[in-house]
Amino acid sequence: MNVSSPDRLRTRLALLLRANAILLWAALVGCAGALATLLFRDGLTLLQALLFGRSGSFVDIATALPWQARLLMPCAGGLLAGCVLVLARRHAGGARADYMEVVAVGDGKVPVQLTLVNSVSSLLSIASGGSIGREGSMIQLAAMSASVIGRIARFNTERLRLLVACGAAAGIAAAYNAPIASAFFVTEIILGAITMNSLGPIMVAAVVANITMRRLPGYHPTYEMPAFAPIANLEVVWFVALGVLAGLIAPAFLVALQRMRGLFAGSGLPLPLRLALGGLGVGAISIWVPQVWGNGYSVVNALLHQSWLWQAVLVVLVCKIAATLLTSGSGAIGGIFTPTLFVGAAVGHLFALVPQALTPETAAAPAAFVAVGMGALLAAATSAPLMAILMIFEMTLSYSLMLPLMLACVVAFGVARAVNGPSMYEITARRVADEQERERLRAIRMQELIRPADTVLPLDASIAQAAALFRQHPVKYVYLVDTAGRYRGVVALHDVAALYERDEASSRTCADIARPDALPVVTADMGLDDALRQFMRHFGERLPAVRSALDPELLGAVHKTDVLDAYVRLNRAPLGMQVEA
Repeated sequence: MNVSSPDRLRTRLALLLRANAILLWAALVGCAGALATLLFRDGLTLLQALLFGRSGSFVDIATALPWQARLLMPCAGGLLAGCVLVLARRHAGGARADYMEVVAVGDGKVPVQLTLVNSVSSLLSIASGGSIGREGSMIQLAAMSASVIGRIARFNTERLRLLVACGAAAGIAAAYNAPIASAFFVTEIILGAITMNSLGPIMVAAVVANITMRRLPGYHPTYEMPAFAPIANLEVVWFVALGVLAGLIAPAFLVALQRMRGLFAGSGLPLPLRLALGGLGVGAISIWVPQVWGNGYSVVNALLHQSWLWQAVLVVLVCKIAATLLTSGSGAIGGIFTPTLFVGAAVGHLFALVPQALTPETAAAPAAFVAVGMGALLAAATSAPLMAILMIFEMTLSYSLMLPLMLACVVAFGVARAVNGPSMYEITARRVADEQERERLRAIRMQELIRPADTVLPLDASIAQAAALFRQHPVKYVYLVDTAGRYRGVVALHDVAALYERDEASSRTCADIARPDALPVVTADMGLDDALRQFMRHFGERLPAVRSALDPELLGAVHKTDVLDAYVRLNRAPLGMQVEA
């Protein structure tokens, strides 16, 4: 029976929709992620209005407050945020809260209650002047929304994890107006690999989130970028030098943050008091430098458009770093992505003084160094240079800035890796450590896996000696060596048993029943792949290990379990590589 054209069309359409259904779900997640981001932003605006009677720039709010309020407000906010966190952790039940872990190694289920309570804590810390980014909670809420949608739709674990990754990308796109960079953020940092099965849905979610945010009231770009003039060829050298500087500063900043967290954690103080103490430190700094309040958006925009005295930029930079260390180190919930951009902007502004003093005729505008400094420090801190390049490009939309931006980001990333700098995100650090372990395993040789061999006899040993050795050890073969310690084969258990059955054991030696080629051997310089091939030729647990094919000195034995364990660790998939549609 022939199938009609309408039936064929309907069948093909059904197959097409089924194959691309994940894209439709990704679009829904993108819209939900944008709404979740907007909800957090409006919640922050409302809380600002309740606390200060106004909303907007934290720097403007702090400047208008008396010094007593600047001192105490971050402290009180930290205390309340800490109390909320204690409540959240009491009911966490060991659930994974971080969306990165949920995507990379979890089951895709972002806990709703824990995420909401953490977001309330983050709101309290940020609204009271904490020097921390709001993007962390925005992305977490967007990822939670995606997880809820996926669970309602009864997605399996793999598709649910992919949907949560789409939600994270939607949150970043909504927060930073950078849909392409947000997609590469998720694939480069969280998934660890770029494949179309994952990049396609993630890109759809990011674009839909960005379009949704543009249609919602109150939208405006996070950073208002000026126009950038073309940059002369020789001026690119200065941006390379900026990349080197950023590659050194980013690891130092992250190490300082780790140590500050360790100091607060080791203080023995309850969590609310730790956050209150961190907030008190921020308040004390803000008495003289109110620019440390908030995530630094307004200060970065001012650096992009206004002329600053270098002394003022240096003071704000040092104080902002100190305030961020205190806020984040004390345990406050929030991101350091935006504070990292702030540090990069200030470093770029200060660095611009060098070419302006040495080559004032051809020096690029300070705003160019500010923008490139943001990207370079971000690339070094996140170990994701591609994402950093795309994010700054999407913010600036300047092709003239692309070449220096690319060079600075790649150089900064290379310098940070060369000095073994930590990564902003633990998942990246674990992936780097995993890759380093695989590099070590690729270089491994059998001499590192050789164990001493207890079942070894001289070639002229008696059959009785071999029988005694078989009784002591549950093995099927005893290794034989000559007077120089060279491997000469094996004596098999069943051959010894046969001699005893025929009453010939007393008149024979091991040399008489030696099997020179019964077992494949491994050499000390043999790699994992070659050793595994040798074990595939033999069903036993161990093989004799010799120095080399030309010098068969017996060094011991290599066990199959050791080879397989190293081989599995070498070839297991990186974190996040299994997140497919």
